Amino acid sequence: MKPATSIPACLLRAWRQHQGELRGWLNQRLQGGDRVDDAMQEIFIKAMTQGARFCAIEQPRAWLFEVARHHLIDQFRKRREWVPLPESLSQDEPELAVVDELSGCLPRVLAELSVADRQILMACDIHGLSQQRFATQHGLSLSATKSRLQRARIRLKAQLTHSCAVKLDADGKVCGYTPRAPLSDDER
Repeated sequence: MKPATSIPACLLRAWRQHQGELRGWLNQRLQGGDRVDDAMQEIFIKAMTQGARFCAIEQPRAWLFEVARHHLIDQFRKRREWVPLPESLSQDEPELAVVDELSGCLPRVLAELSVADRQILMACDIHGLSQQRFATQHGLSLSATKSRLQRARIRLKAQLTHSCAVKLDADGKVCGYTPRAPLSDDER
């Protein structure tokens, strides 16, 4: 069995000094009742877990109210109402956005880029390698890597626009394209 933890005197002082104001603040937001008592208990427990560190808090009132605010946010998130979706929605096959379909052009267009462009785009944008790690692995500075990646993205966009006849709407979003034949085994 764990021994009982002692409550630091600074916590007890701060709690006595601010609990009335804190309870009133919570009461306004939770409309009274057991939820206010539960919230007060949770806040006090969080303060107790600080132990002696609570005494180092410069503004205990602000800390208690911040914990209370986070507690309320958590409670409201848990109580979020869910709206059931109509059954007809689950039966429909979702249409792929044009930009998702455009990803079919990507392997072909990547193959048409330079080896350096293809390498950095594949590593950072497709496989998720951080720019810092790419820089380290290739003996580059981070700023040089960022510049190379930016230039490679510009060339990729230009190649996609040209090779796949990408059409943009008034907002600059992809609204259509002409599919390309997939890469043959010889081209890979």
